Formats: sequence, structure tokens, C-alpha cells
Amino acid sequence: MISRGDEKRTAQRAGEATTIAGPSLAGADRGRLTRQKSPGYLARAWRRFRRNRLSVVAMFVFIIMVLFSYGAPLVSRYVTNQGFGDQNLQATFAPAGKTISAVQIGGPNSGKATTTKYLLGADELGRDVLTRLAYGGRISLTVSFLTLAIALTIGLLIGALAGYYGGWVDTVLMRLVDIFISVPGLFVLILVSTVLNNNKLITGTSFYRTNGWLILPFVIAVLSWTGISRLIRGEFLTIKNRDYVEAARVLGGSDGRIIFRHILPNVLPIIIVWATLAIPGLILTEAALSYLGFGVQIPTPSWGNMLTNSTQYFSRSPSLVVLPGAMIYITVMAVNLMGNGLRDALDPRLND
Repeated sequence: MISRGDEKRTAQRAGEATTIAGPSLAGADRGRLTRQKSPGYLARAWRRFRRNRLSVVAMFVFIIMVLFSYGAPLVSRYVTNQGFGDQNLQATFAPAGKTISAVQIGGPNSGKATTTKYLLGADELGRDVLTRLAYGGRISLTVSFLTLAIALTIGLLIGALAGYYGGWVDTVLMRLVDIFISVPGLFVLILVSTVLNNNKLITGTSFYRTNGWLILPFVIAVLSWTGISRLIRGEFLTIKNRDYVEAARVLGGSDGRIIFRHILPNVLPIIIVWATLAIPGLILTEAALSYLGFGVQIPTPSWGNMLTNSTQYFSRSPSLVVLPGAMIYITVMAVNLMGNGLRDALDPRLND
């Protein structure tokens, strides 16, 4: 027989065991929850970007265009066996896929009998279109990327100084921005290009004949930095008054450290989105200037001057117009769609 006293003691021991086991299990659960850290800002942004299938496809298309353009020497050596300036007068306006045997004029194979298959046809001088598209893309994209880097550097410097210091610094720098905005950019670009191209002291140099197109990014960038400078200034005006910036200032952080370590990382999403949305405009600007004859000068190919040279032969060979136009269209569309996806993915107001 078990007495009531024994039953009470047994119940008390069971309660104590439950009380001891309960907190230990709760502590284990808290440990597991602590170890499962929430994804960071970039991880959440990438997850949001991947959900936008159209932007992901556009990103891969843009990567393919970049690889094709900057792989132009490989295309020339292993695919077409033609340089962008190699001429074959027996292959003028050759259709796509045609194979022609003739004596090469120009290039490393000049004077030799060669057999060439023109995968995308040949132009009015018998030059391989695929090779010229690759080299032309490299020039067009390089002009756009250099312009972007220069404009971003100028805009970041002006916008950061104006937004961080404010006062008379902000007033002077923003009036400078207003002056540059009021300048008609297209007319300035045409004026500078005309002056350079008509100056024999400049055009007669070997550097200008081979690398004269490198001047174009600097001229375009000087007229393209105002938009990003205003965006950065607005972000700096907002962020510089936040608590963590004030704490860094109280702890004795220098202006440079506060700008580059505490404020600038929070402005990077805005800069990334602006850059992806600015590249299409820069590509079109270079193409328009080259199309008008004020950009990259022949014989150096770019997508713009390939359009210029081929418009008069449209009835004879429509592909000479369609192919460089399609390259510009596909690249611009891909970067625009990718930029839209990045804009949504990097928006800090969106949460998963």
C-alpha cells in the first residue's frame, strides 16, 4: 500500500524534474534560433533579384554581349581568321555563310591566297562583319564604361562634398552643377569633335589615328556627371544627420572616415542603380555621335560608325544595317531590364 504522503513526495519529485528539464529545452531552442542568422542585406537583394526572371535573363544576355565584345581577338583568331581591317575585294557584300578564296589585302595575311567563310557576310570592302561587330562592340562598350567611371568619380566627389558640408560649399557646388546642366551637351560634343578632327597637328599623330577615340569618354563624362551628383548630395543630406553618424562624429571620427566608412556604403545601392540605368544612354550617345560622324572615326569600328557606313548600301545588303542596329538594341534593352531589376532588389523598403 502507498500512503498519501508517499504520493505527494512522488508528485513533488516529478514536478521538480519537469521544472529542471523545461528551462534546458528552452535554452536549446534559443541556441538553435540564435545560430540561424537572418540573411544580410545583399543576400536578401540577390534573392529578390533572382525572383525577377526577366531581369536575370537580361543579365545573362548582357554578360554574353560583354564576353563577345571583349573576346574580339579570340573571335578574330579562332573563328573568322580575319582582322577587322582585312579586305577582300572579291567578297564585297558576300551573303552570310559564303566561302570565298582570294588574295588577302591588308592584315597579317596580306598578299596570300586565303579561303575564308564569312559567317555573317562581308561589307562593301569585303571585310568580315562578325569580326567588325566584335571589335565594334568592344569600342562602344569601352567608351560607355570609361565615361561611366569618369562621370561617377566627378559626381561622387561633388555630391559628397556638397551634401556633407552644406552651407556655402553646397551653394557653390550646386551652382556649378546648374551651369553644366544648362550647357547643350550634343552641340558641345560636336564642336569638340569637329575641332579635333580638323586640327592636322592632332589628327596627324599616330596616337590619335589608333587611339583617338579615347578622348570621347572624357568629353561625354564632363557633361554627364550632374545627375548622379544631385542624387548623392540628397542622400548625404539625409544620412549625415542619423544617429550612427553623429555617434561616429562624437567618437572623434574624421570627415574622411565618416564619409567613406559610414555614409558612402549606404549610398552604394543608389549608385549601382544609377550606373546600370546610365549605361544604355551612354551607349546610345556614342552610337549617335559615331553615326553623325563625330564619334569613333574609321577605320576603327564601332557599332555607330558601322551603321553610318552601311546606310547607303541598305538596298544592296540590309544585314549591314540590321546587325549593328540589333547589337545596340539588344545591349541597351538588356541593361535597362537588368537595371530595373536591380532597382527593385536594392530598395531597402522591400522586405521578404
